[in-house]
Amino acid sequence: MSQGTTYVIGDIQGCYDGLRRALDKVKFDESNDKLIAVGDLVARGEDSLSTLRFLKSLGSNFSSVLGNHDLHLLAVVNGIRRAKKSDKLDTLLNAPDLSDLIDWLRQFPLATKIDENTLMVHAGLYPKWSINECVSYSDEVSDILKSDNYASFLSNMYGNEPDCWSDSLTGERRLRFIVNACTRMRFIQADCTLDFDNKSTPCPASDAERGIYPWFAASNPKLADDQRVVFGHWAALSGQTNSNQFVGLDTGYVWGQSMTLLNLNTSSLVSVSA
Repeated sequence: MSQGTTYVIGDIQGCYDGLRRALDKVKFDESNDKLIAVGDLVARGEDSLSTLRFLKSLGSNFSSVLGNHDLHLLAVVNGIRRAKKSDKLDTLLNAPDLSDLIDWLRQFPLATKIDENTLMVHAGLYPKWSINECVSYSDEVSDILKSDNYASFLSNMYGNEPDCWSDSLTGERRLRFIVNACTRMRFIQADCTLDFDNKSTPCPASDAERGIYPWFAASNPKLADDQRVVFGHWAALSGQTNSNQFVGLDTGYVWGQSMTLLNLNTSSLVSVSA
């Protein structure tokens, strides 16, 4: 059998119908092609349960990083947070195979390299980090998520502090920053402080006036010109970063826009409308 095609898909967010239509559009071969997701597999869409069951059924032909909604699901399952009505998670939370799905989900990292020069992470690459550093910091969190006592970590995961990276950060504060940078980051301040108050579409004039910038607009001396970052999370971007180095794949399907696939073999994009 010939080598299949590898696709990266933007935020699915429980939109099972959109997921299947996107895969049908590219004639995805479940036995030969590979699918990689940028995180936020669940929540807000109509069928998070079918989404997880299908993705899990792909076995080694599927992989993902975790997004903020995926981590929130883990917290909900462990009684640390309550699901919102808008999360539309009731069917999943009452499923007989919930435990198996959760154990499968928490094996995925926050960040991973999908080839030697390409990082995939849900929110983006914090501008003080190299790609390899980001993956290494992700591993610190993954080691805990894969452990039997991962719930104790989740109970201390929430919060906006610290909001700037230091190599001297330790313990819960270090892990919280890594989670926030990898799964929640959008805007940053000039000194690379995370800004969680703004989720809008970038507007250079007003952003500069407010002293905030999209994370991908900041200078990162640790990122080489031939390296790129594939990410999701920021639906308001509609995938527009004005740079081939930063590939945004959350095109807002759950908000009535589109779901986007990146063909890694050809670097082409394919979308289906909601």
